[in-house]
Amino acid sequence: MRYIISITLNLIIGTYFCYAQKTGNTPIKAEKKVANYTRFVNPFVGTAGHGHTYPGATVPFGMVQLSPDTRIDGSWDGCSGYHYSDSIIYAFSHTHLSGTGCSDYGDIGIMPVNNQKVSYNLNSYKASYKHSNEKAVAGYYSVTLDNNIKAEFTASTRVGFHEYSFAPGDKQQIVIDLEHRDKALDYYFKIVNDTVIEGYRISESWAKKQELYFYILLDQPFINKEWLLHDSVKPNPALRNIEINSGRFGKLLISFNNKRGKVKIKVALSSVNTAGAKKNMLSEIPHWNFEKTRNEAAEMWNKELSKIEIFTSDINQKKVFYTALYHSMLQPNIYNDADGLYRGRDGKVHQAKDFNYYTVFSLWDTFRAWHPLMTIIDRKRTLDFIKTFLAQYEQGGLLPVWELSCNETECMIGYHSVSVIADALTKGISDFNIEKAFEAMKKSAESKQRFGLGAYIKNGALSIEDESESVSKTLEYAYDDWCIAQVAKYLNRQGDYNNYIQRAQSWKNLFDHETLFIRPKKNGNFKSPFDPKEVNNNFTEANAWQYTFFVPHDINGLTQAFKGKAGLEKKIDELFSQSSKTTGRQQVDITGLIGQYAHGNEPSHHIAFLYNTVDKPNKTTDKVHKILREFYTNQPDGLIGNEDCGQMSAWYVLSAMGLYQICPGDPIYEFNTPLFERVIIHLENGKSLIIVDNEPKNHKSYLKNIKSSLKINNQQINYEELIKGGVIKYYTTNTADSAMAYTRVYASTDSINQIVVNPLIISSDNPFIQQTQIKMTAAADAKIYYTTDNSEPTLESNLFTQPFNIDKSTTIKAIAVAGNKASKTVTADIHQLPHPDWKIKIESHYNPQYTAGGNTGIIDGLYGDLDWRKGGWQGYQAADFNATIEFPNEIEINKVSANFLQDTRSWIIYPKNITFEYSNDGTKFFILGQINNELPAENYEVSTHKFTKEFNPTKVKYLRVKAINYGTLPKWHQGTGGEAFIFIDEISVE
Repeated sequence: MRYIISITLNLIIGTYFCYAQKTGNTPIKAEKKVANYTRFVNPFVGTAGHGHTYPGATVPFGMVQLSPDTRIDGSWDGCSGYHYSDSIIYAFSHTHLSGTGCSDYGDIGIMPVNNQKVSYNLNSYKASYKHSNEKAVAGYYSVTLDNNIKAEFTASTRVGFHEYSFAPGDKQQIVIDLEHRDKALDYYFKIVNDTVIEGYRISESWAKKQELYFYILLDQPFINKEWLLHDSVKPNPALRNIEINSGRFGKLLISFNNKRGKVKIKVALSSVNTAGAKKNMLSEIPHWNFEKTRNEAAEMWNKELSKIEIFTSDINQKKVFYTALYHSMLQPNIYNDADGLYRGRDGKVHQAKDFNYYTVFSLWDTFRAWHPLMTIIDRKRTLDFIKTFLAQYEQGGLLPVWELSCNETECMIGYHSVSVIADALTKGISDFNIEKAFEAMKKSAESKQRFGLGAYIKNGALSIEDESESVSKTLEYAYDDWCIAQVAKYLNRQGDYNNYIQRAQSWKNLFDHETLFIRPKKNGNFKSPFDPKEVNNNFTEANAWQYTFFVPHDINGLTQAFKGKAGLEKKIDELFSQSSKTTGRQQVDITGLIGQYAHGNEPSHHIAFLYNTVDKPNKTTDKVHKILREFYTNQPDGLIGNEDCGQMSAWYVLSAMGLYQICPGDPIYEFNTPLFERVIIHLENGKSLIIVDNEPKNHKSYLKNIKSSLKINNQQINYEELIKGGVIKYYTTNTADSAMAYTRVYASTDSINQIVVNPLIISSDNPFIQQTQIKMTAAADAKIYYTTDNSEPTLESNLFTQPFNIDKSTTIKAIAVAGNKASKTVTADIHQLPHPDWKIKIESHYNPQYTAGGNTGIIDGLYGDLDWRKGGWQGYQAADFNATIEFPNEIEINKVSANFLQDTRSWIIYPKNITFEYSNDGTKFFILGQINNELPAENYEVSTHKFTKEFNPTKVKYLRVKAINYGTLPKWHQGTGGEAFIFIDEISVE
């Protein structure tokens, strides 16, 4: 029967295609089949390796994610609470994150227990299990524990449904744990009666204050209860008495005596109050029919998964695809109650009117492919997301960056809410307050005190001394500014458009035309030495190879920087053909390497499709199909990196269908031949887009021709055309030489808004001993004007014509002028060493680039992320740094002073008690800032920018200044916020 249906549908498509070509009529609607797509979903994919997914029961975008917790330590590979390599379950909790790189959630832990003695210690109620006794499908999870208790779970949007089956004769006990997983700030139990328990839990982890209220309903009365108290607490025995029915207790043990051996529990959640949780339960699961709820969850999943139909004889491929689609629908999560109430960014309760309010926005990840996918298959939710953004702006003053449970975590970089808004607007999703949105976008872009934005705006790019991750932030700010320019253009705000389209070109100030890399700058020049493979704190989870291509909004400008399409193509070729070994800091996110392309992390995700922009779609096919086939599998370790709230899977869904949007905000989708024989996308407007591979037998399926009722140009389609529905028919070949040829022409930025690129100030030695030569360079058509007295340069300042020497510490400022336009001012501080006979050696174990002037250097800046979430999440250890001064002879010193670049996030930690150590040759070293991880806070002093220490006179030959290493920060300092930024400006010895 399946064979007959397939032939019939082929004939229908073929007939319609000819008809549409001849008549140009509106496409017919493809008939949507009812099918069980959940059978192709494998929730265990991504639970091993570094996928960070969970296998539990949830519904699309549901508030509840009811899943087992095998890890409660906040470890990186335990971010979701579950890892496939584990064999112990500590509890089943109701909230989980999918694929994040930070740990949180795991609220309201519940654990069934039979015959063991239970205490406050979680080891008394944990249970071992085997994967052979586990089952997970969309909307349902079950496991038979080794103690012979069977646990089954399903869910509605806001309610988790438990069913536990105990063996005959076994005790029937349930632990409810409000201290489970992350740090509990406050909690409260209220036993309303012997079948109703309610309360709240306020916790701190990645989200600094998460409020969650619960309403628990039991299908039968419990017969006993006991508050489980920590051994350190010596309570009045009355606290364990059955009469005590409420209080700030963290753990509750309840017992049953059911002859059937079954216990059912429903748990409803709310961010508002327990009354809201109760309403949610009555609204969604008013009954005790577990199978009914399980079937309803499956129906919800089938409704969402059926938005895309794929046809392939490869069942494994089908499972990979629908599992990816499933993962793309786990988050964000509904945050408002059934009556529309929710807790907002200001901590107050609000009413959502005409939209659903969501939480969990991993925008640095999801703006790239996940949100562009949603604009195709879920315009309504896309609108809800934007209305959520605007509500958060009104409540918190800024659009979200990485929002979690009404908390702004400030994780990652950029202000990518603006990308989502701009992309939606260019696609006709506009039923929101556009003026308010534009106001909010500008507020994000003009917050000069945040993350280097002030320096970025003033200087046209960030330098190392301005901000950590200076290259990545510059590039992503520039892209976001381009998005704001598109909205300004939509609103006809010419002045704003000019401003932001110029800021969007800031990437040019970091492009090195000699090495052909976008690279970090320091003190007016490119930082040297430079290794493009090095992972360091100039980039966000990446290196220069991966970020050089992040100019999605200015493909024409990037192509010109590489001196044409051939140059850009060559650079992309080199990226994929490099050795896959990175240098510098070990970054766990950088996985899935093909050369230096890293598919396991987001900055690389668009790069393979850049081959389309240089008219080489066959190379796009080679790389995209390799990634699709090798980096996504139907196994627990089937994701090559973090799932990142759906981004990793959304890339697969789009690419496997043969579509990808390089630049969200520009509503153009690139074509690539799909993996499947046929794809049908059921659009929200009732129409369908049908993509057909006419020759699916060709393994690589290079595209040789496209025929369609829709307007297609050079292997691209505009979103407006795409949502009209219709048929796109690919004619493919397995020979790259026979692939389709075309030549694209890109429009340049209008000449009025072309920026003048900043000049470079180059010193032969900095710092120097007697004198140093100063050179300056700029674009060929630009003149350079400079000052040496710290004043701002103008057309009346010195005109640079040839190199010159300086013989004292000097601040040089310069501008480049072309026509009637000038660049931003570039500043370089050139220092003369106060003691020419001192020898200086600067070392950095983790980042070799942090060497300043080598053995003549004393000035350097470096960053180490102090991880304001929870210590050591990715092993940032950039600041293992020493500056050692060697004196000609032993000198007697009694005072040391050091000045550090003042910064709002800067400090230096040093011990109150000065200590000395002996070198191998017996010469004393003076140790400054030696940190002992075990010493308490009272042993240290903290200074924000200046250090002075006096002590008894002593003779030394060496003075060592030791910078902070985050990996050895004292425990009391972890999680206090900010970044360690150490910039040695001056050291004096008396």
